Amino acid sequence: MEIVVANETHLKFASIISETMAESAKVRGTGIALRTPEYLRQRIRNGNAVISLDGDKFVGFCYIEVWDHNKFVANSGLIVHPDYRQLGFARKIKKAIFELSKKKYPKAKIFGITTGLAVMKMNYDLGYKPVTFSELTDDPDFWKGCQTCKNFDVLTRTDRKMCLCTGMLYDPEEKNSKKSKALNSKAFKRLKKIKEQLFLKKNGS
Repeated sequence: MEIVVANETHLKFASIISETMAESAKVRGTGIALRTPEYLRQRIRNGNAVISLDGDKFVGFCYIEVWDHNKFVANSGLIVHPDYRQLGFARKIKKAIFELSKKKYPKAKIFGITTGLAVMKMNYDLGYKPVTFSELTDDPDFWKGCQTCKNFDVLTRTDRKMCLCTGMLYDPEEKNSKKSKALNSKAFKRLKKIKEQLFLKKNGS
């Protein structure tokens, strides 16, 4: 099993990655922005993606998006093939794309938005902190990417101030003091509880 920076030899996997994302969105019933094979191929061509393989079989994938003239980067599209879930590959892929982001864009703030509590935990462990959407990129092209998400109506109704997703941010210039880490831990637990309640409410539970 290997996790590598994706290159031209991996373009053939774009279709199955796109299909796996779409199927995962259906199964989870939560927000996943869909991506076309060509969209994924572009990220592979410019060296802004990592892929995990088991021989010649697709295991997992994640890619980088760049915003605001390299001031912000997002680690997006984290996906693991159903045959390889619950084995710890998501965490390894997340760490690999995070390290690639820091190497290619050392001064950029790294951010993401997610409904997944597992991804929130992975982000927190890497040094992200929960933030309001106002602290993320204001590039309209980023937010257009949310249009394929089933929860897009929530985002538009709140004037892009909040959604079922949680915004998380890693700032390379921010000191990771014990005090700030403790505050981030408290904020993470509070946001986790809020998101669980919002998800249950939206699904009529």
